[in-house]
This record gives sequence, C-alpha cells and structure tokens, in this order.
Amino acid sequence: MAGRHSIRPLKTKFRGEQRHMRMRDTFIKPMHREGIRFVAIFAVVTLGLFLLSDLLGWIGVGLTIWCYYFFRDPVRFPPARPGVIVSPADGIVSLIEEAVPPAELGMPDVPLTRISVFMNVFNCHVNRSPVAGEVASLAYRPGKFFNASLDKASADNERNSLCIRMDDGRDLAVVQIAGLVARRIVCFVKPGDRLQTGERFGLIRFGSRLDVYLPVGVMPLVSIGQTMVAGETVLADLLSPPQGG
Repeated sequence: MAGRHSIRPLKTKFRGEQRHMRMRDTFIKPMHREGIRFVAIFAVVTLGLFLLSDLLGWIGVGLTIWCYYFFRDPVRFPPARPGVIVSPADGIVSLIEEAVPPAELGMPDVPLTRISVFMNVFNCHVNRSPVAGEVASLAYRPGKFFNASLDKASADNERNSLCIRMDDGRDLAVVQIAGLVARRIVCFVKPGDRLQTGERFGLIRFGSRLDVYLPVGVMPLVSIGQTMVAGETVLADLLSPPQGG
C-alpha cells in the first residue's frame, strides 16, 4: 500500500508540469535570432523612457513585447501527405490571379496562378518553403515600398524571388515583397540549397507580402480573405487533377 501511495504524487506532479508547459507554450514562443538586437534596442529605449515618465516607460514595455512577438518563431508541422503546397507566410490571402513570374528568375514567360499572402505587423514574419525541392535560382531586386496589399506591389516593390525545382522537375516561384513599413528582406538560402516543405528560408521586417506562383495546371484550394498559417495551411495540391481536366 505504501508503495502504491508513493507513486501518486509523482504522477500528479508530472501532469501538473505538463499543464504548466502547455500554458507556457501558449504565451511564450521561441524568438528568431534576427530579432535579438531589435528587442535589445527596444529594451534599452524603454529604460530611458522610464527615466522620463512611468507612463512612457510602460508604453515602451508594451512595444518591446510587441517586438518580441513580431520575431516569434513557433514550431510548425507541415501536412504529412505528399504533393501539397503550403503557405509560405502567416496572414491573409489578398489576391488570387494570373500573372507572369518575376523575369529575373528566368522562368518561362507564361502566366501562372499567383496567390498573394499579406502579413500585417502582428503576424509571425518567418517565411517557410511551400514545397520540397532545390533552390534553382534566386534574385533580389530593389524597388519601391507601396502598401504590400496593393496589386502593383508585386511589380514595383523591393523583392527577393526564389525558383524552387521539385523532384518531378516542375518549378514553383515564391517571392518575398517588402511593404509600406517593411524595409528589410532577409533570405537564409542560396542557389543549390535543398529545402523541405515548411522549412524556414527567410523573413521580412515589418509588415509585407509573399507571392506563390503555382505550376501550370495546379488549382488553388484557398480563397481571398482566408487566414493562412505558414508551413501548415495547404494552398494547392500537386496531385489533384489539372484545371480543365
């Protein structure tokens, strides 16, 4: 009897720790290393604001917390089934239309279905690969800083474009586009690198958009206004019947 009773507190403690960890993980997300210096700057400024006024100091605390959450880098779990194209960004589908991929990628001059995902300043801004494959080409192009939700942002704004060649030989383009507030596009990969579906490949600071150009004949499975989760929400299925088939 004594042995049986001695086990129960350990079980209760373990379950309590599990609940505590789940609650903690809900509010405390890992931060991407790109955000460390920005959070440090916000924190230093906040200390200075407290010297001026408690009110200003607490506003600084709020902004520091926001900066931390802006650079949050949560764990994501891509769908296990083959052939899916996932969203490269958190945010809202702002446009679905036919468009030619950026010329600098060297892809055929043929209109493809383009899905645009707009990220506001409260979204997680870590970008993830829509598919598995090799980075066939990568090109940065300077440009303007129009509101990223506008159609002309795809053509006129600063951008960084990737062509990912999948194992079946088809190409998919994904483009990081700077926005009205965003002034820095960061890309972690180079031509020849191998990416897995949902793998991190870059981020944009602060508020921006990503475009995905689907291969010929692939039909989108999302609608304008739908909320996306990077690395998890399915944009399209490569194995589905082609349009018009």
